[in-house]
Amino acid sequence: MRSHLPGAVGVSRLSVYDTTAPDGLHGGTPHMHLTCSEGYVVLAGSGHVQTLSGEGYRETSLTPGTLAWFRPGTIHRLVNDGGLKLVVLMQNSGLPEVGDAVLTFPAGILGDPEVYQAAATLPGGPDLAPAYRRRDLAVTGFLAMRAAGPGAFEDFCRAAAALVAPRLADWRRRWEASALEVALETGRQLDALERSEISYLAHGGVSVLSEPTERGRHGMCGLLETYVPAV
Repeated sequence: MRSHLPGAVGVSRLSVYDTTAPDGLHGGTPHMHLTCSEGYVVLAGSGHVQTLSGEGYRETSLTPGTLAWFRPGTIHRLVNDGGLKLVVLMQNSGLPEVGDAVLTFPAGILGDPEVYQAAATLPGGPDLAPAYRRRDLAVTGFLAMRAAGPGAFEDFCRAAAALVAPRLADWRRRWEASALEVALETGRQLDALERSEISYLAHGGVSVLSEPTERGRHGMCGLLETYVPAV
């Protein structure tokens, strides 16, 4: 039996980086998702999320109890004012892990897929220095984009779409097997109820992960503890 989380979302706990970026703020790596909405439930600490989208630039305060979310096409950067910890909800679980996140590197890097991949890929291991270098490079590009105005944001969107184009067939297969399949299952359940067919209700039950599947992964915005159900 499939054991997707509800709606085939991804769930992680995130401790946001607290080291200093080039502009003197503490926090994560600005980036954009092209097909996935993302949400934050703030558990502890304080901070804010800087966003840049077709709506312009915005800063949203994050304090315990806040629920904030945004659509694809929103560049976002978490800023840690002290002890910021979140639960992250991610649409289309699995797609962000295979590239549905483009970092805001300077334009010269975005225009070369091989150079971009080299700059975006972390070597693994416990050393956080490569993650901070990647963050600082993306912050540099983000600050330049903000200063340049709406045209620079549109240029970034075009470059991001070009970067991910070779992966789209794989993304579609993953989406069809997860988020789309979960949505279609609801349709099949509605069809069954219209026929007064209740046999599928005998297959309910509880799935539990007593602890995160993966701890300490170097994410774009901080250290991740990720829950990945077996499917």
